[in-house]
Amino acid sequence: MDLFANLWLGLQVAVEPTNLLYCFFGVLLGTVVGVLPGIGALAAISLLLPLTYHMAPTAAIIMLAGVYYGAQYGGSTASILLNLPGTPSAAVTCLDGYPMAKKGKAGVALFVTTIASLAGAMTGLVLLTLFSPAIAEIGLKFGPAEFCAMMLLGLVAASSMSAGSATKGLSMMVFGLLLGMVGTDVNSGATRFSFDVPELMDGINLVALAMGLFGVAEVIRGINSADTNRKIEKISLRSMAPSAQEFKSTLKPMARGSALGAMLGALPGVGPSIASFMSYAIEKKVAKDPSRFGHGAIEGIAAPEAANNAAAQTSFVPSLSLGIPGDAVMAVMLGALIIHGIQPGPMLITEQPSLFWGLVVSFAIGNIMLVILNLPTIGMWVALLRIPFAWMYPAILVFVALGVYSVNNNTFDIYTVAVLGIMGYALMVLKFEPAPLLLGYILGPLLEEYLRRALLISRGDPMVFLERPISASLLALTAMLLLWAFWSTMRSSLRAKRELDALRPQPE
Repeated sequence: MDLFANLWLGLQVAVEPTNLLYCFFGVLLGTVVGVLPGIGALAAISLLLPLTYHMAPTAAIIMLAGVYYGAQYGGSTASILLNLPGTPSAAVTCLDGYPMAKKGKAGVALFVTTIASLAGAMTGLVLLTLFSPAIAEIGLKFGPAEFCAMMLLGLVAASSMSAGSATKGLSMMVFGLLLGMVGTDVNSGATRFSFDVPELMDGINLVALAMGLFGVAEVIRGINSADTNRKIEKISLRSMAPSAQEFKSTLKPMARGSALGAMLGALPGVGPSIASFMSYAIEKKVAKDPSRFGHGAIEGIAAPEAANNAAAQTSFVPSLSLGIPGDAVMAVMLGALIIHGIQPGPMLITEQPSLFWGLVVSFAIGNIMLVILNLPTIGMWVALLRIPFAWMYPAILVFVALGVYSVNNNTFDIYTVAVLGIMGYALMVLKFEPAPLLLGYILGPLLEEYLRRALLISRGDPMVFLERPISASLLALTAMLLLWAFWSTMRSSLRAKRELDALRPQPE
């Protein structure tokens, strides 16, 4: 009964005309920001923060939250059509979304991302509504050892995301770890691998890395290959809808991605990006034919999109109920609450029930608004593919430069994205996939931070990772993945050797 009373209270708050208007404005702006590569929700929310000074706290956080999860919807659009991730969490959508667009299935891909995003968001909302106290309690049980083990599991899973060999995927992941070490050490304050370049003291810009590896590298590849064989589909409601077989093949990936994203989003410091990458890795592991991934597998779109949207909803659990921001965007939102005199923490739900439950119900309303906004505009976005390459590539580079520059207002980031773009093209030629590199870059600093914390707390005793049940379970799962990858590699090598021996002429 308390749950229904809370939801009724939230509905009354969410349907107030002012709150509905700000919710619509937030999701609309979030979609646009997600489509434009490089800008991201963080920049948009930071620019909107001064406007919230004169707004009611509930309306302010509803609008900012709409920008946040609206960007998750829009981020996949540029990933699918142009191979440009609108947000870091949409980078993995490039792997199969862009090949689908080149095959003439851009409308189907965008339709599936919209439905998967709604499914993931609603799953996250159900868990947020039913299990907020329990999820927050589980999050409190995760200490540095558990987080370190979880990050290690994510890195091992990343090595399997490469469309090529596991060795190449592992090497790209290690390369990402090395790039993540560039900058100032948070513990000692010493700069590492910055080569006396002041702009590298804060590390390599994540937006520049994603834009360079995916966007600029694809522009260089397109210019060199002069590929004009893209199939441009005629947009109609029938052409956008997936076939019965395609839709059936997305149901289980959506369910798995939604569940995984909802769980990971509720953990402090994880967020949608890690959820989408890990979801993709799991789908490739459980697939009957993993070789389809990276060449237009519809499951490779459905699962990550469901995961990042579910994580975007449940990431509010540690932020609001524990006062621990999951990422920089959540930190800015907590700042908006503190500006209005509201202290996030365990007492927020009881002290500010109208704000918390109004926000939860507004999430559901906002996600329905996003579906209504996104489905009719699919045809408009697919029409971008009809623009000639000679016009499109300069425009893409301009948007990339503006997006990267807007993050720090620093021209050095433009030079960085150019260098990373050339590097990304070289890796593409050598058949190295960039996705494991990006995840290694994201998880590397977190892994190092939690490893140091765990060892400091245990006074240097590494057995702390095996003495704690959650940490030991995650490490056991990591070891199983490594053994499975080793066995799969050996099996493939033996099969190739037998096939080669069969082709050799037998002595008489």
